[in-house]
Amino acid sequence: MANSRKDSRGYVLRTGECQRKDGRYSYSYMDLQGNRRTVYAKTLVDLRTKERKIIRDKEDGLDPHAADRMTLNQLYDRYIEQKYDLKPSTKVNYIYMYNHFVRPVFGKKIIGKIKYSDVKKFYYHLILENKLKAKTLDNVHTQLHPAFQMAVRDGVLRLNPTDGVMAEIKKSHIWEHTKRHALTVPQQKAFMDYMKSHREYQGWVPVITVLLGTGMRIGECLGLRWDDLDFEKRIISVNHTLIYRPDENGFSIKRISTPKTISGQRTIPMINEVFDAFLQEYELQKCIGFTSEEIDGYSNFVFATAFGTVYSAASVNHAIDRIRSAYNREESKKAEREEREPLLIPHFTAHHLRHTFCTRVCENETNLKVIQSIMGHADISTTMDIYAEATQEKKQEIVANLQGKIII
Repeated sequence: MANSRKDSRGYVLRTGECQRKDGRYSYSYMDLQGNRRTVYAKTLVDLRTKERKIIRDKEDGLDPHAADRMTLNQLYDRYIEQKYDLKPSTKVNYIYMYNHFVRPVFGKKIIGKIKYSDVKKFYYHLILENKLKAKTLDNVHTQLHPAFQMAVRDGVLRLNPTDGVMAEIKKSHIWEHTKRHALTVPQQKAFMDYMKSHREYQGWVPVITVLLGTGMRIGECLGLRWDDLDFEKRIISVNHTLIYRPDENGFSIKRISTPKTISGQRTIPMINEVFDAFLQEYELQKCIGFTSEEIDGYSNFVFATAFGTVYSAASVNHAIDRIRSAYNREESKKAEREEREPLLIPHFTAHHLRHTFCTRVCENETNLKVIQSIMGHADISTTMDIYAEATQEKKQEIVANLQGKIII
């Protein structure tokens, strides 16, 4: 003990500890890679708190130096670079979203200093201040969580600070618990009849009929080529999808990609209305001209504008909303004259048509595997959720028809 080193207050210094001339303390150690590292503190108590953490981290195979030097941006760039399984379009979209919402501020934080409460505060900021929609925030979390998880598995972090954050936020009152509902049969019929009977909207009949009669995703439908249709067997081959996503610079361009999931590659039988819609579109294009646009080597698209270009999903959804608004205005006036309640159509998009198709199928078919195959659902639980909702109304109809027939 006579040769023990002491600080200015007489406290014995341990191996690796030192008091500097300015009064500060330092602790030097070898990291897991054999590199010498040094940490500093104003007091010996603070230094030994850091020292205990370093020793514990090293015993558990963690690299405390990396966690205290690496920013979230550096971690994410390392993570996304190794995501070889992502489709190029998905990867570009992920990077765009990260750069837009995370990189400027939160991404500059040191990962070793990011806590659960920091992540939660950041997510709430995105919802309340940036007015992010629930789905967009989910997409942000989908990127941050695996990036932090990679740091945990690499021995850089002990815990993933994003674990459980989304589950807590989704239970809060500010989370949008929106559920997509199908059009009812009367709403569906009213919309289709109105569109067919008004000349200015008749050009949209084929594409909307195909969407409603096949349950395809909007990108799958707009990406269809005449080569994908077998009129003899009346089968549609879904093997690619049209996307309209921003590139690395934020400019949106049309691209062709594989379907959303492996299950998305499928064949769909044509019902008569869909078969007729394709023929109607073909006859129309014989008059105005077929598509001249080529996208990633794909051409001869089914649905085209008068200028020979492929429809965008936004143009279809805009048309749906214009038709719906026009119908509701006329129906409101007509109902007022006839002194009855109007049959109004709620706001819906092309994806609601997919949901509506699935609902109609579920109302008339009990084989969930067949429905799942037609819809291209990767997870049958998605099909089951729609089936449960669709059959609820049918149950009420059945029970109503049983009045006076059960207890006699």
